[in-house]
Amino acid sequence: MNGSSRAGAERYRFGHTELPEKPAKALRRAIRLEWIDLVIRVVTVVAMILVAGNSQAMKAAWIEDALSFLPPIAFLIAVRIARRRPTEAHPYGFHRSVGVAHLVAATTLLGMGGYLLIDSALGLLTAEHPPIGLIEIFGTTVWLGWLMIPTVLLTAIPPMILGRMKLKLAPVLHNKVLYADADMNKADWMTALTTAVGVFGIGIGLWWADSAAAILISFSIISDGWKNLRSAVADLMDRRATTFDAKEPHPLIDEVDELLTGIDWVEDAECRIRDEGHVFHIEAFVVPRNGRMPTLDQLAEAREACVDLDWKVQDMVIVPVEKLPEEFLPQLRSA
Repeated sequence: MNGSSRAGAERYRFGHTELPEKPAKALRRAIRLEWIDLVIRVVTVVAMILVAGNSQAMKAAWIEDALSFLPPIAFLIAVRIARRRPTEAHPYGFHRSVGVAHLVAATTLLGMGGYLLIDSALGLLTAEHPPIGLIEIFGTTVWLGWLMIPTVLLTAIPPMILGRMKLKLAPVLHNKVLYADADMNKADWMTALTTAVGVFGIGIGLWWADSAAAILISFSIISDGWKNLRSAVADLMDRRATTFDAKEPHPLIDEVDELLTGIDWVEDAECRIRDEGHVFHIEAFVVPRNGRMPTLDQLAEAREACVDLDWKVQDMVIVPVEKLPEEFLPQLRSA
């Protein structure tokens, strides 16, 4: 392996796990997309501030745009940290950085959504009429709202495209921060459309449309924040591994159990898998057939077979036991 190849292999690994070609390409693409997203978000926030005026919906929209810097930044930082090799102080590696980044982004998202809901609801209850001023362009006086609407509609296009692209990469990398960011992109373009409707409502005399649109935006933010917060906390509390969208148990759980029980010297086997971020830590309990202890070679072969199932199998231990420990596998024994 030449120097450039070694550098590439070192760059695209998580701890001891070197990424195969497909996830390595996905990671390179995801990193590029996040940098592009950050640049676009800077332009978007500046444009929104320039035309926001006193519109509540516009205020909610640009605050959400500013808030949406967190997921891509969290992703870039977490990926960089997760690539570090395990140390004496961190023998399991730094994969939990992904979970921490997910938690930070989700908490901020939920908190800001709550703030916007309260702020917008108070404006609606107090019948606050948002004053959207006038601006002079080339000697012609124009209502600022007519500039707001095309601006927010234009800002809806990049997140719509980027979100779809990230959503395709999230399952390949098993990256929940990337999935949350794609979810945030979806919220961004939905927010932009809702904001345009709210400002248009003011233009035709519906003063309450602005605050109503902002409240709808806040519900979207709260929903995304709560969903991601629940997932992040559950993962940090060592919930059994789930798919990247946290909708169902990861299929690797059944695959490992089936592989181990299919080995000729294994009578029964169950595993428990926890999600470390991008990769999994697996503890497999196996009951040897006829009570005969397996050899070291047999254990090594079984472990290698499990590791070969998926690149995400970062740590794998196989423990021969007299019988399956029900106290360690309660969710499986009660099923």
